[in-house]
Amino acid sequence: MSSLPGQFSDPRVITLVGLLAVSTAAWVALSLRSRARRARAAAPLERVWHPHETVSLTPAEEDAFGQVVSRLSVGSAGRLR
Repeated sequence: MSSLPGQFSDPRVITLVGLLAVSTAAWVALSLRSRARRARAAAPLERVWHPHETVSLTPAEEDAFGQVVSRLSVGSAGRLR
């Protein structure tokens, strides 16, 4: 590789720069992977209600739920009331 000027044409310098580039890329990739793994482990998933889980409501809770649903039901002209 005689196209590189001066001291950069030395194969040892080219090898050193190549090794430095590869090790830097590996270090960045591993640290990003580690950070993502830590973030996933630190924040547990939020529990999501499943339709098969049933909780019995009191009559007062059923009334309150019915009132909310009736307010959200579609009225005339397809709009929410």
